[in-house]
Amino acid sequence: MSKAFHCLKFMTSAVESLWLNFVRLWSWNCLWLVWILLVVFLVYFFRESIQIIESISTMSIFLGSLSPRFYVALTGTSSLISGIILIVEWWYFRKYGTSFIEQVSNNHLAIGSDDNETNTNQTADGGGKQKFKVWRNPLNLFRGSEYNRFQWVTGQEPLTFYDMNLSAQDHQTYFTSESDHLRTCDNIMQKAWRERNPQARIRAAHQALKEDPECAAGYILLAEEEATTILEAERLFKKALKCSEVLYRKSQILQHHNPILEAEHRRDTNVLVYIKRRLAMCARKLGRTREAIKMMRDLMKEFPLMNMLNIHENLMEALLEIQAYADVQALLHKYDDISLPKSATICYTAALLKARVVCDKFSREVATKRGLSAAELSAVEAIHRAVEFNPHAPKYLLEMKCLILPPEHILKRGDSEAVAYAFYHLPHWKHVSGALNLLHCTWEGTFRMIPYPLEKGNLFYPYPNCTESADRELLPAFHYVSVYPKKEWPLYIMVVASVCTITAILAILTHQYPETMIVCAKTITEFSFSF
Repeated sequence: MSKAFHCLKFMTSAVESLWLNFVRLWSWNCLWLVWILLVVFLVYFFRESIQIIESISTMSIFLGSLSPRFYVALTGTSSLISGIILIVEWWYFRKYGTSFIEQVSNNHLAIGSDDNETNTNQTADGGGKQKFKVWRNPLNLFRGSEYNRFQWVTGQEPLTFYDMNLSAQDHQTYFTSESDHLRTCDNIMQKAWRERNPQARIRAAHQALKEDPECAAGYILLAEEEATTILEAERLFKKALKCSEVLYRKSQILQHHNPILEAEHRRDTNVLVYIKRRLAMCARKLGRTREAIKMMRDLMKEFPLMNMLNIHENLMEALLEIQAYADVQALLHKYDDISLPKSATICYTAALLKARVVCDKFSREVATKRGLSAAELSAVEAIHRAVEFNPHAPKYLLEMKCLILPPEHILKRGDSEAVAYAFYHLPHWKHVSGALNLLHCTWEGTFRMIPYPLEKGNLFYPYPNCTESADRELLPAFHYVSVYPKKEWPLYIMVVASVCTITAILAILTHQYPETMIVCAKTITEFSFSF
């Protein structure tokens, strides 16, 4: 009996919730419809009292007495205002990816939507940055010797405030601990990582090194931001390495004594791994590629659990530089696993290795006549897989879009990840003869395999529709952000464009043929008022 009662109660609550959702969905629409019908009824009921017929005849006489100049001025002004609105709407759509009128009407006027729908849209749009995780770019450049040099030459900011703020949070997470207040230099560096002004950060690092010449974090900050060349950055990182190894050995012995010492050991481990990785990147940039490969492999063996830095992607890029494709394939076998997170580096490198087998003899005409062989089909499928994961990268690899300096953080499957991948891996695609030709012939076929609208994917999860907002905050303002899927022009922009065009045509016709246009206006007015 109780079971039947609970079942009945559940059905009642379900019906009640459905009814409430139905009422909430249609309440505003029904209210507008009732209001319009009420106005029409009142106008029809009091048509004799308010003298509608006399007012219409008076209006017709008034319109007939107007000169052609009035119609020219009216249509010209309307066209000008519509054109200004069209320009503003187009600029706002290009910059923010949505219509300004539509956004204002949905968020403030609630036209054509209810509260529940507005909240859903705000969650989908405004909560995009919280929903998708932003990752540290494993191949990020040095601020002092690379990003700042770009700014000195071009006068443009290569990094956004949002990107640098994320880096500051990473530094506070990796290079600080709960016991920093016990040492003066650590306390200074804790404040330095939170400082927004670069010069203030550098001054704080020098101050920390005066307090303690063995402060590894101070050398890290100077190597990243003050050093103007890679050689100078490498020299500072080597000093930091000596200091960090001493601190790491001390904290390794004492880590199990209490939680504070364990936190110190975790911080010292992060500092040591970071320094070794950056030293390997310095060696890679200075042309000592084999030395860099050895350092990265030793680092991965010594700290196998530090996967958050994605050191294997640094190693993969260095191996591609010396064309050690067998070693790259071994890395892919380990990291291109269904249980591990994917990246553009992994997917496109797998496609490059498969394309390398067939691309030198590939011809679109021949493949069209005889069909694809098994090896060619495997390469094409690998390219389709990579393009489905990140559809922005092919345009940079094929040099259909201009490359910029990669940001310090990337959004996987977004335009920022495509920029970071192509910045380093475009030369590797050029080293393989015919690889870019195969990519050019086959990459667009991916979109015929993905269902549209993107309610589900083919090999991966459906492509997220909120990556654009995060990419706009990660990439500099002078970069034209790639958007996928391509957004259609909003209805309001099309309406405004139509109004602007029609009023401009009317203004020209009225100016050229005033008498004919006046007769047409009178005829249309009388025909409309006759009903």
